[in-house]
Amino acid sequence: MNSVVRSPLKWVGGKASVIAELRRHLPEGKRLIEPFTGSATVFLNTDYDSYVLGDINGDLINMFNMIKRNPSRFISYAASLFNNENNPISYYQLRDEFNRSSNQFYRAAIFLYLNRHGYNGMCRYNQSGGFNIPFGKYKSPYFPAAEIRTFAEKADKAVFLCMDFSECIEMANPGDVIYCDPPYIPTSKTADFTAYHTAGFSIADQQRLADALRVASARGCHVVASNSDSPEALKIYDGFEINQIDARRSISCKSDGRNKSREIIAIMGAPL
Repeated sequence: MNSVVRSPLKWVGGKASVIAELRRHLPEGKRLIEPFTGSATVFLNTDYDSYVLGDINGDLINMFNMIKRNPSRFISYAASLFNNENNPISYYQLRDEFNRSSNQFYRAAIFLYLNRHGYNGMCRYNQSGGFNIPFGKYKSPYFPAAEIRTFAEKADKAVFLCMDFSECIEMANPGDVIYCDPPYIPTSKTADFTAYHTAGFSIADQQRLADALRVASARGCHVVASNSDSPEALKIYDGFEINQIDARRSISCKSDGRNKSREIIAIMGAPL
């Protein structure tokens, strides 16, 4: 698997640019557990027999389940939204409808629309749970019909669950591979983007994650985690095998703002 299979979603911190390097550090196994599924790029670019794909973002998981359930219906309806006039009025109207609606299919389709039309593919909510990313000002947002079909073809191998990462990790059995891609520890004040969902992701959460991975490793799981190459991350993942890689990781809308930065891949194998 040399080429990168693209996700239907644009995603801050997506793994497309480093997937070849990441695959080298993911051990063989029958099942992959991902507590931070995000764009599902790792799922799409690996070949395990089955997957448990969790995420705290209910809108994300809902969209994946709607695609899995009926991809043709999803593509047909979502494509009609992309045919609307691409302007701030249409965007903010659909964003308001998304925040008011309780129809799960409708929300799933608008979630894709907001992802492709909103600023830089960001996903952020206010304290009331309302999606609040501004209009992205793109001339012609891409509708990912082929990517949705590819995702749907593989989705039968996966279960998609909205849950806290700790619950997802607890589902892992001996021999399972766990890969975690949490919101990264910021390397500077301007790099801070941990408010992926309303509660954010604190240093205490980072420590709780690393501790949960240590417990999972002790019971026979192979664990792998990505994070920033920062003093805090190196301290939290003390005792793990640390691998350093270069990756493009920025939410800048300008290409010259997307510089390479150092990341770590922390590994702890199952006891022999």
